[in-house]
Amino acid sequence: MTTSTTSDGRSATGEADDGQLLLPELVAHLRENRTALRREWANRITDADLLTSMTPQEVFSEATSVYDNYVGVLETGSVEALQDYARDLSERIIPRGVETEEVVGIVLLLRDVLARSLFEKYHQDFGLLNRVLDAYEPAANRIANTVAVSFVQERERVIRQQQEAIRELSTPVLQVRERLLILPIIGVLDGQRAQQLTEQLLGGIRRHRAKVVVVDVTGVPEVDAAVANHLVQTVDASRLMGAGVIITGLSSEIAQTLVRIGVDLTKMNTVGDLQGGIEEAERLLGFKVTRPTDDLR
Repeated sequence: MTTSTTSDGRSATGEADDGQLLLPELVAHLRENRTALRREWANRITDADLLTSMTPQEVFSEATSVYDNYVGVLETGSVEALQDYARDLSERIIPRGVETEEVVGIVLLLRDVLARSLFEKYHQDFGLLNRVLDAYEPAANRIANTVAVSFVQERERVIRQQQEAIRELSTPVLQVRERLLILPIIGVLDGQRAQQLTEQLLGGIRRHRAKVVVVDVTGVPEVDAAVANHLVQTVDASRLMGAGVIITGLSSEIAQTLVRIGVDLTKMNTVGDLQGGIEEAERLLGFKVTRPTDDLR
């Protein structure tokens, strides 16, 4: 077995062992100077205009927790506790508007503060300083990567939740009464949203055992041929699940698009406005529709 050597004649294996021996000394130094180093780091964060959405007290509190987790990883080599803390921190600061580059920035600042501290301690022995930095830098890089990845993953999870909430709000399936649903659509109806509309509508039909659905497109300015075809397919899919669909609020532009693409209009039950659509739906369900004037006679 061959063993590589470093420039000063030490084997690579010996260098790794040397790093393991130096880490406890490094950890002891960082613990001994904990108060001064974390305060210097917090000041650097403020000077760099990072975490500006947090108060100085909050920044110092989080700096203390991150510092202790950082040193803990150097001591144990395990990043699990740091991952848990980073996720918890992300949950708390993402709603405050903290960006990914800010989190990466503060971790890199801490790495710099600690490296400078090591330089000041060991600068009189250049060889020892290099060995200490060789032991420190891989662990520091692993810590920075762990925090950044945890933050990005949490941010992506929050974004997915927000997108899902927005989608649900943009195409709400509302139960008006037993077996009757309304789907009001407002805004631009593109291919992606049309697909989501179909999924939510079919899911609502199944959950509520709906027999009639009123789809109101009054708030949709126009649709292209592909989306119009998708709308027709949604009507067919709803029918296969046992629910009839009433389309209300068709604009002249949408009506012309449906005619232009050759839609079989006999398959579509259309009513001028939403009120009329609800009345037609109630009639189909067997409810007696009465107007207020009827009750006064």
